[in-house]
Amino acid sequence: MAEAERTSAAPQAVTRLGREVPAAVAHVWARSGGPLRLGAGAPAPVGMVRLTHNDTTGLAVPVWPDGVTPSLLEEHQVAPMPVERAGEARRVLAACLKCCWTDLAADPWPGVAVPAEQVLDTYRALIGRSDDLMRNWAVGALRRLHDSSWIVLSDGVVRLGPRCALWPVESFAQLKELVRRLPEPERDELTVVADEDLVTGTPAAEPGGLVEGGEAEFDDLLSSYDERRRAELVGAYMVLEHAAEPVQEARFAALRDPAMRHTLGEMLGRRGRTLIQQHERWTSGYDDATAAEAARGEGGLGESERAVLTLVLVHSVAIPRAEGALPEDTWLSPFPTPVDELRRHTQLPIGELESALRALRHAGLLGQVKAGEEAGGYVPGPQFHRLTPAARRRLQEELILAAGPHTPLAGAVRARRSAS
Repeated sequence: MAEAERTSAAPQAVTRLGREVPAAVAHVWARSGGPLRLGAGAPAPVGMVRLTHNDTTGLAVPVWPDGVTPSLLEEHQVAPMPVERAGEARRVLAACLKCCWTDLAADPWPGVAVPAEQVLDTYRALIGRSDDLMRNWAVGALRRLHDSSWIVLSDGVVRLGPRCALWPVESFAQLKELVRRLPEPERDELTVVADEDLVTGTPAAEPGGLVEGGEAEFDDLLSSYDERRRAELVGAYMVLEHAAEPVQEARFAALRDPAMRHTLGEMLGRRGRTLIQQHERWTSGYDDATAAEAARGEGGLGESERAVLTLVLVHSVAIPRAEGALPEDTWLSPFPTPVDELRRHTQLPIGELESALRALRHAGLLGQVKAGEEAGGYVPGPQFHRLTPAARRRLQEELILAAGPHTPLAGAVRARRSAS
């Protein structure tokens, strides 16, 4: 019976881009690129919920084990991944919810589509300001919410995004009270904000429909544990996946106990992830083999983002390391790369540079810092905690090739790669 349960819950293959890929690869795609688009009638991979549109196409969105949410990190007093202007984003999301959730007897998602200007007016009423700076903040928050799938922007129209479909039913009463307390916008006649003023390359929003529960993926791994140990495993899983920095082994029983840590590794493996140890601290990162397979079918960073990230790594890591100011085993740095340096060397238009920086900050690949009275700049972000040893070696080689393509060391890297 135990073997039958394990087989039924094992990750299944997913057909995409004309080929079958393991569910772990689909989870890598979803984590790095957002919800996966599903064809008409296509099932969601194990561990994801299917958001079905009226035309039977849909989106696949990963769900958290045992119905927990990343708010669990607060219970463990662990800092989550930083969110740029988090307070602003929360207020703008509240304004979106106020405008889009018109029928409080129904679930919040999918809600109704409204002009973006209505959301901005609601936000103005909420904070009691109407100046241009406020509008710029709100538009920036709309972009970030769109990029993270909390909302969908298309043709100057806002809809609640697929992540809103994951709000637990237990939170609906609190959300309804929030909606009732938010002020109504003053303006009655609304204009539609052009897409270019908000986001670029936005696909058309599709009418929403049904939320179909995904198949559980961890029950066969967790069923042998009692309630307390199961909760410890789920808690450690959420902390590893969502904490800003590696966590101390001593704080979590699931990391201290070898058997539980093995189970934790199996849970992560089903989503294309792996445990990463840094002395007595742990985090999670992409499994090398799964990430390599995922990279075959999905584009990663764009050319502009790669160019900007490379420059930051050269100026903030490679140069200080060569000068002996930075240890060999770290990719984090206290030495910011000034924006002026990026403008001089990337040769990107200002708008494209700012867009690339925004995307890299949103992905946690860059962090923005201030340096006293100086302008500060950009440093590698918290995602660099999550590199496996093999990924660190590959990144080191890529940095050698980028910083000194004609050096003997770069020649040795190319020769080794040609031989392998």
